[in-house]
Parts: sequence; structure tokens; C-alpha cells
Amino acid sequence: MSHIGPISQAEWNKMRGESLTQGILTSKIEDILLGYQGGLLSTTAINQVTVVEKSRRTGMTWAAAADAVLTSASSRTAGGMDTLYIGYNLDMAREFIDTCAMWAKAFSSAVASVEEFLFKDDKEDEAIQAFRIRFDSGFEITALSSRPRSLRGRQGYVIIDEAAFHDDLPELLKAALALLIWGGKVLIISTHDGDGNAFNQLVEDIRKGRKPYALISLDFDQALHDGLYQRICQRQGKTWSPEAEAKWREEIVAFYGDAADEELYLIPTKGSGAYLPAHLLDRAMTDIPVIRKTFDPNFVMMSETVRQAEIERFCNDVLLPLLTTLSPSLPSYLGYDIARNGDLSGFWPGQIGRDMAEIIPFILELRNAPFGAQRQILWFILKHLPRFTKARIDATGLGAQLAEEAAQEFGFERIDQVKIGSGWYETEMPLFKRFFEDGFARLSKDLDVYNDHRAVKMVRGKPYIERSDDANERKVDGAKGRQSRHGDTAIAHVLFVGASKFQFVDMSHARSSGQARSSTQAMSDDGQQMFGRERRTRRTNYSGISQ
Repeated sequence: MSHIGPISQAEWNKMRGESLTQGILTSKIEDILLGYQGGLLSTTAINQVTVVEKSRRTGMTWAAAADAVLTSASSRTAGGMDTLYIGYNLDMAREFIDTCAMWAKAFSSAVASVEEFLFKDDKEDEAIQAFRIRFDSGFEITALSSRPRSLRGRQGYVIIDEAAFHDDLPELLKAALALLIWGGKVLIISTHDGDGNAFNQLVEDIRKGRKPYALISLDFDQALHDGLYQRICQRQGKTWSPEAEAKWREEIVAFYGDAADEELYLIPTKGSGAYLPAHLLDRAMTDIPVIRKTFDPNFVMMSETVRQAEIERFCNDVLLPLLTTLSPSLPSYLGYDIARNGDLSGFWPGQIGRDMAEIIPFILELRNAPFGAQRQILWFILKHLPRFTKARIDATGLGAQLAEEAAQEFGFERIDQVKIGSGWYETEMPLFKRFFEDGFARLSKDLDVYNDHRAVKMVRGKPYIERSDDANERKVDGAKGRQSRHGDTAIAHVLFVGASKFQFVDMSHARSSGQARSSTQAMSDDGQQMFGRERRTRRTNYSGISQ
């Protein structure tokens, strides 16, 4: 089936009903592998290099794990060899080994051992963490995170997963392709990440005949035609129907929104691609409420008493119940991106749990909010955050005055007035990305929040959010006018992560409203001064985070 691109729910419903009538799907549902998954194995069997451009959520890596087990569990005379899996991070490596272990059991392959180990990188004299399955065939599957040097001196079947998101794909490919000289194989799998990405350039070179590699293209609709949703229903104990599949498909396409062409239909976006890979954002998603409040243009002309009363009701009725869910024993932080007209203001309050993961009670978006209203809401949140420790506030342009007033009210040691520019992006974004990579970030299951985080792009080799109102326009609550987004909640999130990395100050005895008190006056519950003391709950070094 050729790529058909996005179609309507009704059209999909009709097509799937017809395909069922024609018997297209009758035999595939009971197979171990879906049609396109089996096609991957048959392609790698006869090609030294196979490249797969794929939609998300299609289980292609799952099939690659089966291929790895069949390869490494076989004898040398049957074409067996070591398999070297290169994932984007160690979580991917660990998950791949787990999947391989499952396949080994299903195939009744003789597994000698499954282990985690370290091997030495002679160039930098450091140990590289990896995971390994040993087979009685004498071969093994080794899975490790991305580093071209990790392939040095090795031989076998190399699988590069989510290739577009590796830091140095050209060098990684160079190291992998060197293994072909002695009969190795290479499988390169990825969703797209911009038309300027090295992965897309590789795909284009194959299409233009510049590279003699096999190319598999699998979009979301092709996977559905091969029974993807039927398999999901089978595993979840649900009843499959064309109507249910059409509805599920529509929900997935709607979820990805503007990113659906790239994430699901193999159409790379213009530019170098998103800074935060979609699989990292998906893994971080959980049920965090997103509160949106849009102010009427006439609100600013109401009397101060009326304005303050309305904001007070909003804070007490909507925000306070959520703030009280935070732990009274953990320090709290806030990231706040300020806007007045056009862009929205984003609040990202929360804590860092003892497991290092974010605890976020809500994400707040304000549209067309007068500065007085924003000030009142900010004051309310900061006063009700348990053991409020640090806030980072956007002090660029219009936000400078409000950030300064917050510092005067709550203490300059607790309020960072941040000037957001190219230097700030270069400093803060790598820390922010690693927060996602290590599994500590949490994200709402919300399309706009998701797209805000995908708005961080690589621009001339550096992470940045370029203003592109036309590309980021959204209709809000059915309004006739169109309102833009500019990665606002992502900026608030970065500010929160930056605030949370600072040394702990216990503010449980901070001054009451209207009284200034310095950090050296803020005493901990045991009477000791805590400002300047390193936070001992952190175990991972985040380029400046205390351990």
C-alpha cells in the first residue's frame, strides 16, 4: 500500500470495512509478527544495510529484537553473529535487552546469561555501561547507549535505533558501516526529525540511488492496514471493529496535531528538527491538570476591588486545592514565563520527589492577563507552595518589573530574574534535555503542552525557540480569532528545572507578608541554617546540580 497521508475518520472507517470484506486481514492476526514486521526480517536477511523510516507506535523495534535473537542464537554456519544495539540512551538499551529476553524465551533459544556490565573506553579511560545476553551459540546481543567508539574492535549485526536523535549520527554510521567489511550487517531505524537531519539525508540518498541500501517506509496507516490496532485489541482484550479502529486512529492523529505529518506520516518538518525527541516526551507524560484562563478585554477596566475579588476566587477555588496536594516536607519551586498580549503566561509549580522525579500539581496558562492579575496569582502561588525555595521568572522585556517586584517581596535569594536569550538557551537546554533522558521529567497529556516542548528546535546547531506565529497558531475554545503559542509552557518548564537545581533553603520560617527576611535568617526545623548547604537527596550530577 502506498502512502495515503491523513484522511478523515469516516473515510478510514469505510476503507477498513472494505478491506475486511476482501479478506486482507484474515490471516495476519494470529501471526507472531505483523506483515510489516515480518517484512523487516526478510529484508535484513538479504541486505547488508537496511534503513527504516517509520511512524511512531508501530512496534518496529520490537520486530528488530526478534531479528537480533534469531541472528545471535544461530550457529556461525547458519549465519549467526553478535548483535550490537545502539539506542538513544540507556533506558532504550535496557528495554531492548528485556524484549530480546522475551523473544529468546518464545523461540526457546538457549540463553547462557543476561547481564549488565561495564567495559572500558580506552580513549577517555572511562567505563561504558551496557547490557548483554549471551547465547549457547557463542554469540551475544549487546545493548548500549549512543557512542561511536563503542563499536571499535567489534563485529556483527549493528542496530541503530531512533537514528535521527543520536548526537553524531554521521560518525556513528561511519563506525557501523566499517563492520560490513567482514560480513556484518547494519539496520538503521528512526522516525524523522527535520528535513535537515542526517537521517533524512540518508533516506534521500537511498531514494536518489546514491546509497545501495534497502529502504523500508512505514507510515501509520500502512501499519494499521497490516493489523496494528487489531494486535493492540488482542493484547488488551478488546473487541476490534472498523469503527473502533477509526476512532482510535483519529485520536492518535489529533494528539500529534501539527506534528502528525512528521511523527506518523514520514514527512520531515523544515529545519534541523525538534530538540526534544518525541519518545522522550511520550515517556514523561502523565495526568497533570492544565488550567487555562483567558481574560476578557474589559477585565482591565473593571474596578480594582472587582478584579482582585475575581482573582481571589479563582485562586482559592481552582489553584489552592491542587497546591495542597504537594508534600509539606519537600521544597517547592516555580518556573514562570511572563507575557501580556499575544503569547500566554505559563506557570510551572512543583517539587522534586525523593525519586528525583517532578511532582507537578498543575500547569497554568493565562491569556490576556493584566499585570496586576498576574502579580496577584503569582503572590498566591508562592505563598501557598510548601517550603517555597526558589522561583525563576522571565525578566525579559515586559516581565522585568514583575520579576523585580517578586524579588523585593519574597527575597532576591529566592527569586531569580532571568534574561532569556541565546546564551540562556545554550546553558539551560542541555540540562533540561538530560532531565528528560534520565526519566525525571513529567509532562501533561496535553497537545498544546506537548507541542510547546517540540517547539524547541536546533537552529544553526543550537537549541532555540524561533517565533513563528503562523506555524504555531491555535484556535482556543472555538474562538473566532486565532491565538499563537510560542513554546510558553516549555519555557516555564525549563525555568522550573533550573530553579530546582539550586541549593536548598528551608523557608518554613520565612517572614510573614510585608516583612523582608534574608536567607540567612531562614532556619530549618532543627534550628540550623540551610542556605548554602548542598541538597543531599540528589544523586545524579546535572552539570551544576548538587549531589
